[in-house]
Amino acid sequence: MTLQPSYSIPKLPPLGVDFQTPELLRALVAAHRHLAELKGCAASIPNQAILINTLALQEAKASSEVESYVTTQDELFQADLHIAEWVSPAAKEVSRYREALRHGFDRMREQQGILGNGTLIALFQLLKNSSETFRTGGGTVLKNEKTGATVFVPPQDSSQVQAHMQALEQFVNDDSASDLDPIIKMALIHHQFESIHPFSDGNGRIGRILCVLYLVRTGLLDTPVLYLSRYINQYKGDYYRLLQEVRDAEGDPAAIAASWQAWVVFMLNAVAQTARQAVQLVGGMRDLMVETKRRMRTDTPKLYSQDLLNNLFRHPYTRIEFVQNDLGITRQTAARYLRQLAQAGLVQEHSQGKHLYFINAPLVELLVRGERG
Repeated sequence: MTLQPSYSIPKLPPLGVDFQTPELLRALVAAHRHLAELKGCAASIPNQAILINTLALQEAKASSEVESYVTTQDELFQADLHIAEWVSPAAKEVSRYREALRHGFDRMREQQGILGNGTLIALFQLLKNSSETFRTGGGTVLKNEKTGATVFVPPQDSSQVQAHMQALEQFVNDDSASDLDPIIKMALIHHQFESIHPFSDGNGRIGRILCVLYLVRTGLLDTPVLYLSRYINQYKGDYYRLLQEVRDAEGDPAAIAASWQAWVVFMLNAVAQTARQAVQLVGGMRDLMVETKRRMRTDTPKLYSQDLLNNLFRHPYTRIEFVQNDLGITRQTAARYLRQLAQAGLVQEHSQGKHLYFINAPLVELLVRGERG
């Protein structure tokens, strides 16, 4: 039996929808204000790799929790030590998400801002450790997790999936296609991607990566440091309900307009709230770096270097090998540096079995506090 799609994928932007209602414009102003503040705050961190490495892990954790891959901060940071026997399946999923986000960011820069289907396929393959591309077989449906009832049937035919994704790719990369504000356009892109559901798995996570990369592509962010998934996870019921209300409104112009407006407002609120939270977190990291720098210069003046400071913030859990590689020094020197930092109370030394690692405890505490909101 051939399944029939339950929603006709529309051309973007949707016709007859007013995206300048008072509520929507208020939400848009707030989203732009907090994004601009985040962009400026992030630029104050001297090494952007610190933010990409650390905050991307927070986004990866939140996004994976939407899909029920739940792990702790400790598990994630231990997985970051690259000690195979310490990596849980959930932590491995989260780590792959971060790698996919960073890979997408790098590819987009290499391709001069083009955010194409080739990049999305590469993200899927990295995330799922697979060689698959867009779906080629039918039978994909979205079901209610609690009841098992079918909620939505996306396009089933592979040629339809390809055609819809080609149209979406053009919409993403053609800045002259409409006069829509880029954050509103991001909300439309995300809905369209989730409705096409082009991959056999991982569509939610890739769709959320697409959101953050699109904000970078438009220049609203310089680096992918917004963890939008935290808001989506907090309001998961509303997220899925509003996604579906747009689909269910098909055929009723008034309902279509209202449902698209409600969806866009939700996503604008998500951008504003998560950007505001990220500003607090990045500001906390910046202040902590300044204080750690002061203490290193005072308590361990012979050890201080910007590269060593960067290492402690790029890797909340660090190893002798990480310091050795980042600073280009011998293993013996790296071990001496870390032990002296531990003696000065700047890091905490831990051993587990044959493995030795060092924790930037104030940074970990800041990240955990940020997670709790």
